Amino acid sequence: MDLTVRPRRLRSSEKLRKMVRETRVDPSTLIYPMFFTDGTDIKSEIPSLPGQYRYSIDRMDEKLDSLSEAGVRNILLFGIPEKKDEIGSGAWNANGAVQRALRHMKEQYPHLCLITDVCMCEYTSHGHCGQLCGTEVDNDATLELLSRAALSHAQAGADMVAPSDMMDGRVRAIREKLDANGFTNIPIMSYAVKYASAFYGPFREAADSAPAFGDRKSYQMDFHNRREGMKEALLDVEEGADILMVKPAMSYLDMVREIKDATDLPMATYSVSGEYAMVKAAAANGWIDEERIVCEMAASAYRAGADLYITYFAEELAKYMREGKIG
Repeated sequence: MDLTVRPRRLRSSEKLRKMVRETRVDPSTLIYPMFFTDGTDIKSEIPSLPGQYRYSIDRMDEKLDSLSEAGVRNILLFGIPEKKDEIGSGAWNANGAVQRALRHMKEQYPHLCLITDVCMCEYTSHGHCGQLCGTEVDNDATLELLSRAALSHAQAGADMVAPSDMMDGRVRAIREKLDANGFTNIPIMSYAVKYASAFYGPFREAADSAPAFGDRKSYQMDFHNRREGMKEALLDVEEGADILMVKPAMSYLDMVREIKDATDLPMATYSVSGEYAMVKAAAANGWIDEERIVCEMAASAYRAGADLYITYFAEELAKYMREGKIG
């Protein structure tokens, strides 16, 4: 057959496939989520996230050493307080688990980039992401609480704050609070497009943050909506976000691509707990090849336009990248 154009030519060997690969990845783009709790000598495995743990401050070094050796340099910190109250005041406690973890890591692991999740759900007794007015989250009252939490993280040494609450106006409120207190150089990575997703189930066990009543659909986004996602992202750009995030990753990569094309900010996506749990469960049953699935999921996120990839598989992916199994 007389074919001039043969795309298979560039797929004929491994060296050619790598040479013309369109999507390149690097461990410097990986972000690993970690859970920190009050108490001592705690390394508690999370049942629905096998291989993931809650750490007390005195036990976290073993994981940080392992991550550092693998080449993972970015950590997303979540806190689990010993006590919770109606307004989540533990979120801005200078001696809270996240704040103490930040101070320790700044001293012992200065090479790490420390990003803090800013939300109230882990800290409130009712499990919702803000201050309540009756059974509804009071958007504007919550902005002050989020701003206080973000400021406390910056004061403890955070390199970046990441509001995940989905309150209207929270990026502007946090930016103003940080700037007013001399933290003009602390960037905000906004959970700009965060859908009300069933993929979050294991995380709520990990962070002990399931709502005591109702759900979060009045502030997290309806997963049917595309234009609304773009609206949320562009509002956060106007309010001063430095990095935008789409969450979850796997089922929402169309939004990663659209927002990447529409803005000039770095793009992050979060491969959430449900994605991790499904891979682990299927692999444990011998139904999938975990290594190949993990690499394929990551490559799809980068191919869609992600510059940063938040994943519980960060350490494994860094190893696969070094070995040339991805990227």
